[in-house]
Amino acid sequence: MPTETTEIADGVHRISTYVEPPGLVFNQFLLTADEPLLFHTGMRGLFPEVSAAVQRIVPLSRLRWVAFGHLEADECGSMNEWLHAAPSSQIAHGTLGCRLSINDMADRPPRQLSHDEVVDLGGKRVRRIETPHVPHGWDAGLLFEEVTGTLFCGDLFTALGRTTALTEADIVGPALSAEDNFGATCLTPSTAPTIRSLANLQPTTLGLMHGPAHTGDCERALNDLADSFDERLRTAGVRMAEPRLPGE
Repeated sequence: MPTETTEIADGVHRISTYVEPPGLVFNQFLLTADEPLLFHTGMRGLFPEVSAAVQRIVPLSRLRWVAFGHLEADECGSMNEWLHAAPSSQIAHGTLGCRLSINDMADRPPRQLSHDEVVDLGGKRVRRIETPHVPHGWDAGLLFEEVTGTLFCGDLFTALGRTTALTEADIVGPALSAEDNFGATCLTPSTAPTIRSLANLQPTTLGLMHGPAHTGDCERALNDLADSFDERLRTAGVRMAEPRLPGE
C-alpha cells in the first residue's frame, strides 16, 4: 500500500506502510531538528518508498542520525541503504547491540549509546532507554523524545490490520489480541516492571511501530499493558507447574 506520512507531534512524523501479508503496518518516525533523526529503517524492500517519503519532509542529505530499537529486519534491515543515501548520517544504537551486531553489520562505525544517554538534536532531545528482552531482543531499547514527550515504543502494542494514524482509543486490547496470534513478547519477571518504568516517563504520545500513534492516556496504557503481562506470566507459571503425564 502507499506509504503515508502524518505529523503526530510537533516535528515528529509517522511514516507508515501497510503490508499484506502479514497484515501489519510498518512505521518509521522522522524527527525534524537541526540534526534530523530517523527511528526504524524499515526492511530493505521498503527503502524506495520510505526514503521518498522522508525526502518529501527533509532532504536525505540532511539526515544525521539513524536509530532503532533492536536487531530485526523491519527495525534496521535497510540501515546501510540509509547510510549510503545520507552521507552525513550515523547509526545510533545501544552499546550492547553495537558490540553484538552493528559494529560488524553497519558500513560506518555507529555511535554507541548507554542507558539514559541523551542526544541533543537541536530542537529535539532523544534519550536511549535500555529494555532488554522487552518486548524481545537482548539488545532491545527505546527512544524518548523529551521536548514533545513522545515515546517510540518499537514492538510494544503491536496491532494487526490497517490502523488510523492517530488514536485516543484503547490500544491494549488490540495488542493482547496480536500477542495471542504471534506470542512475540518475552514473559519474564522483568517484563512488567520495565514497562511500568516507561509509564513513569509520563509520555504524551506513543509512537507504535505496528499500530497507530496513541495520544490518549499513555501512562495508563503502559501500566495496563504491564498488568496484563504480569497476569499472563502468573498464568503461564501455574500451567507449567501443573503435574503432567509423560508425553503431554
